[in-house]
Amino acid sequence: MPKTEVLLIQNVVGLGGESDLVKIASGYARNYLIPHGLAVPVSQGNKRRVEALRQRRAEREAKELSSMSELGKSLSKVTLTIAVKTGDDGKMFGSVTSGSIADALKTQLEVSLDKRKIHLEKPIQALGEYEVELRLHPEVRSAFKLVVKSANPLPEPVAAPVAEAPKTEKRSFRGAK
Repeated sequence: MPKTEVLLIQNVVGLGGESDLVKIASGYARNYLIPHGLAVPVSQGNKRRVEALRQRRAEREAKELSSMSELGKSLSKVTLTIAVKTGDDGKMFGSVTSGSIADALKTQLEVSLDKRKIHLEKPIQALGEYEVELRLHPEVRSAFKLVVKSANPLPEPVAAPVAEAPKTEKRSFRGAK
């Protein structure tokens, strides 16, 4: 199967990023990448065009790295509180997932964050305080404190005063007179 080299114009999952030179099957390039505008054949004119793309990509990645590092620093100082429904015994209904944490960040702190950037080993299934790791960028990791509390207050045991029971008369149903 003959191989050909193409210059990628956009990111292609599993193949490469914008402005990368990749060697792929010629049919894949001819039938998919080039018609969809994802790649161009290698030529001198296209190489100059891709250099401009490479510079824009570097600027965009540097800007993204700086914004994510700032976001990580600001979120590391935050304590997020999520209220969940619980039963009378304090046991949670359901669990807290990275999607629900992302929704809480958006509503409480007005921070839009993709749920895939929130790393949980497993969903949180108990009340308490947790340290949640954020993987904002391949070079930026951060963490913040998450408090999971009950939305409905737990009933407190009330020590009621002992009252005398009303006296009842004994009845006999056999031959009651």
